[in-house]
Amino acid sequence: MNFKKTFMTLALTSVMMPSFAAISEGAAADGNPLLQESGLTFGAPDFSKIKESDYLPAIEFAIQKNREEINEIVNNKKKPTFENTILALEKSGVLLDKVTSVLYGLTSAHKTPVIAEAEKKSTPMLTELSNEINFNEKLFERIKYVYDKEYKKLKGEDKKLTEVVYKRFVRSGALLTGEKKERMKQINLRIAELQQQWGDMLPEATNSSIVWVNNERELAGLSAADIAQCKKDAESRGGKAPYCIVISNTTQQAILASLDNRNLRKRVYEASRHRADGTRQFSTFDIVAEIAKLRAEAGALMGYENYASYSLEKTMAKTPDNVYSFLKQLIKEYTPKAEAETKEIEEFARKTMGRDFQLQPYDRFYYSAKMKQAKYNLSDDEVKPYFDIDSVVINGVFYAATRAYGITFKERKDIPTYHPDMKVYEVIDKDGTPMALFYHDYFRRPTKRGGAWMSSFAKQSGFRNQKPVIYNVCNYAKAPDGQPTLITWDEVETLFHEFGHALHGMLSNCKYNTLSGTAVARDFVELPSQFNESFATIPEIFDNYAKHTETGQPMPADLKEKMLTSIKFHSAYALGENLAATCLDLAWHMLKTDEVPCAVGAPDFEVKALKEIGLLNEQIPPRYSTSYFNHVWGGGYAAGYYSYLWTEVLAVNVADYFEKHGALDPAVGQAFRDKILSRGNTKDQMEMFTDFTGMKSPDASGLLKARGL
Repeated sequence: MNFKKTFMTLALTSVMMPSFAAISEGAAADGNPLLQESGLTFGAPDFSKIKESDYLPAIEFAIQKNREEINEIVNNKKKPTFENTILALEKSGVLLDKVTSVLYGLTSAHKTPVIAEAEKKSTPMLTELSNEINFNEKLFERIKYVYDKEYKKLKGEDKKLTEVVYKRFVRSGALLTGEKKERMKQINLRIAELQQQWGDMLPEATNSSIVWVNNERELAGLSAADIAQCKKDAESRGGKAPYCIVISNTTQQAILASLDNRNLRKRVYEASRHRADGTRQFSTFDIVAEIAKLRAEAGALMGYENYASYSLEKTMAKTPDNVYSFLKQLIKEYTPKAEAETKEIEEFARKTMGRDFQLQPYDRFYYSAKMKQAKYNLSDDEVKPYFDIDSVVINGVFYAATRAYGITFKERKDIPTYHPDMKVYEVIDKDGTPMALFYHDYFRRPTKRGGAWMSSFAKQSGFRNQKPVIYNVCNYAKAPDGQPTLITWDEVETLFHEFGHALHGMLSNCKYNTLSGTAVARDFVELPSQFNESFATIPEIFDNYAKHTETGQPMPADLKEKMLTSIKFHSAYALGENLAATCLDLAWHMLKTDEVPCAVGAPDFEVKALKEIGLLNEQIPPRYSTSYFNHVWGGGYAAGYYSYLWTEVLAVNVADYFEKHGALDPAVGQAFRDKILSRGNTKDQMEMFTDFTGMKSPDASGLLKARGL
């Protein structure tokens, strides 16, 4: 199987992960709907009542309430215990979690000017509160007392919660003294400000990099549907020309596989590559350099050689050396395959373009697609009519979850959303019990940042009596009204991938909010999502959703065989772009403070880092270059992007187990649900992996094979 890498958002709130629960009567005094019980299923946010102007005052109120809750814990005169300290801390912040979870959903997916302003004003307030809590000496004294005196006596989730809370405070700098503690507070505040700036600038940079096209002739090679989309995109973005090509979040653009016009291909590629490096209106390098330097300083304050060492300590990999050992083995095996692939594409292009033709990165997708068509007699336009997004979701993604885990889905048109494109489903367990809400928001718009992700309006928690309210967001081109939205195979995989994250949240069965759902190590969190991609190619699942949008007939057997065989065609590129991005991320976070380059030196540092690791390849640039690497500078993956490859190994091992024991056997699905999906962070993740697969450690030998290499 071919595991695709997409991005799951990690919540940026530095207090606790979002959750709804009972709110005190006083909290709703001003009539702000964000501070009241919504009355909807599982306390879902009532977007029919929430106004954009409600967010900032709600956050201000919730921050004050959280302060009062913390003060109550700190001022308790009784000896610290698990109940009056750790459990009391778990009870705190519910209202703030509720409000911020909704705001953060919109700042990523529907960032209007008012929402952007609310985020801008609330970010320093939330960071200040986080500092107050994390560096509250009396609070930490109580936590440490419980950890020292009660930890060994506690059991199950109580013990795990105590460990997680204690270590979170220690890693935040609670053991620092004097000037170091004050400096760490300043670093936290500044990084929060810079990430806010990044979150504002990158979508603007991407939107400003639109490639305008003056006439339809330049779009030769595109299907009629794609040309119509270019026209629709131009109209929705001001109509500076009759057509435009919108830039997606990755370096390479899928549309390059179809464009006959080489000059236009170059323009699109250059617009993507240079969207935020200063060659146009925007440059993020000032932000990058300052964040990198602050992170290096934070790692040093905590006693580590660099930020990567600090960050990796709480992961499965543990150390940079372990990560580099893993990556270097992949690079060694990948490099000759990549070189052969590039040579093969160039030789193919020269058959029509002449012996002097020099393949450029903007040519690669185009001639690779031509080769694929020649070899398999297959094109994307031939298979796309079988991938209607509605069928893929209902008859593929949902159907697979029903077959594997016994859950079913009922659309809830009565639950309001923040945008008309959004849909809501009630998730029902095999015994008929409603267990979650699932929202999806799949179509791109100017107010949405690029990429695909999962997050929650509410995390599952038995202690808070809270069912999960989960959502997926993607960036697909929506078809004109009245026409079906057809997607590529790559986008089909993304739907399955992000829904794997959603399942991790929806099937959670934990006592505590802090431990539930996706609250696991970064290099484990992508396991459920990458594994879930394997369902897309299981014959029963595939045949159920891959039906022609006009005839309703399943994809013919010969076309299906060609398509599934072709998935792994020229797959060295996908691995190479991922490896390059991964090594860039690590290179930036292996630096000491005085080694971090200034903004002007950032491009040269990228070149140097890739050259030293053996991945400086014009033909296979990083999936994300430094200037638009949102995972690292705007998200939660600093020194952690390697986790996509790391967890791909785990996912391949899990998929192999499913295949051997019955991919759609309900007993196997239930075992995966019981031993991994439902467990959150209640157990050591390697132990969970072993419990399910029976393997003492992951086996990386199948990764390249699974990728067709």
